[in-house]
Amino acid sequence: MTKFGYLRVSTQDQLLDRQILRLHEMCDELHLEQVSAVAKSRPVFDALIGGLTEGDTLIVTSIDRAFRSTVDAVTQAEALLSRGIHFEVLSMRVDTTTADGMLAYTVMAAVATHERMRISERTREGLEAARRRGARLGRPPKLSDDDLVGIRQRLDQPGVTVKEIAAAHGMTPWSITRALKRQGL
Repeated sequence: MTKFGYLRVSTQDQLLDRQILRLHEMCDELHLEQVSAVAKSRPVFDALIGGLTEGDTLIVTSIDRAFRSTVDAVTQAEALLSRGIHFEVLSMRVDTTTADGMLAYTVMAAVATHERMRISERTREGLEAARRRGARLGRPPKLSDDDLVGIRQRLDQPGVTVKEIAAAHGMTPWSITRALKRQGL
């Protein structure tokens, strides 16, 4: 009857601190993972779920930290319960072993899925609006237009290679070639 905490963040920029603080006191073990919830492979999560035995408890801070979708959340909860594994979501305080608890859990899982989809939708809309305004998206170019003109002139000289120029700029030859093509040089 061990209590296992599962903590997940999507990127290196995100911190696990909030989740650790909430789970540290109540769990015997914490299992941390850095991967998108929708990633095809979540090795830490899969190993944890596979290793749980009857009487164990899986604890997460919120549904979106562990599950990909409403279907995934409900399917996983039912699978855990059928194996005699207790499951807690701290943000919900719902007992999934009862019919009413499972209903509340299912509704909250649907809300979490909806919110994730809305965030994605708003992000796409924001990027499209920025493109329409003419904003440049992504990292700023490493080479200016003047740099590229100079590179093109150097490449026109005998014996100068893209590889040498790329090394001098700390770039790959493909990046130099692509930048020149993008500028029509």
